Amino acid sequence: MTGPEDRCRLVLIVPDYDDAARQAKELEEALSGGDVASVILPQYGLDDQAFQKRAETLVPIIQAAGAAALIAGDSRVAGRVKADGLHIAGSPAELEEAIEKFVPKLIVGAGGAADRHQALEIGELRPDYIFFGKLDGDIKPEAHPKNLALGEWWASMVEIPCIVVGGNDPASALAVAETGAEFVALRAAVFGNPRGAGAVVAEVNATLDEKAPRFEA
Repeated sequence: MTGPEDRCRLVLIVPDYDDAARQAKELEEALSGGDVASVILPQYGLDDQAFQKRAETLVPIIQAAGAAALIAGDSRVAGRVKADGLHIAGSPAELEEAIEKFVPKLIVGAGGAADRHQALEIGELRPDYIFFGKLDGDIKPEAHPKNLALGEWWASMVEIPCIVVGGNDPASALAVAETGAEFVALRAAVFGNPRGAGAVVAEVNATLDEKAPRFEA
């Protein structure tokens, strides 16, 4: 039996909930469902102090489950809450500064690549991963065709791992895996799902175990 490391793995994006207790409970439930490589915490509309307080609650939950906790954007918050990494969707200059300052102490990944040219520019800076799509871009059941195409192109030619955001249907994870992308990011497909976040994570992992293409060693 092969492990999840040789196929596309799941990345979770924490949803925008006003209720911090609900957010923590549902995240814990999701992580109980099986393999999750990392969890990205966006700031959404929270001010820095409120975001740090939220992250102080969520980061230990993520790390206790064996996943990497990635803070979107705010390096000060990432340091204060002892997160595992940063997700930078800003300018190449901002990304370059973060890589110089924090790698290898922290994982530094890059969003903001809307096309091949931007992706290659980002790739030259050697982030730990590149993310195709927007953190809140899962507005349809299926993954966006442009993101799938970028993921397939990138995975076929660049060693830096890529994360492709899926849709709000858990079945979209397999379409991402079939591009050769190393990771699929899900948000609405998991959180708020009437079947329960843990059950959906288990289901997605079972589908990827059964049907996702395997990476060569």
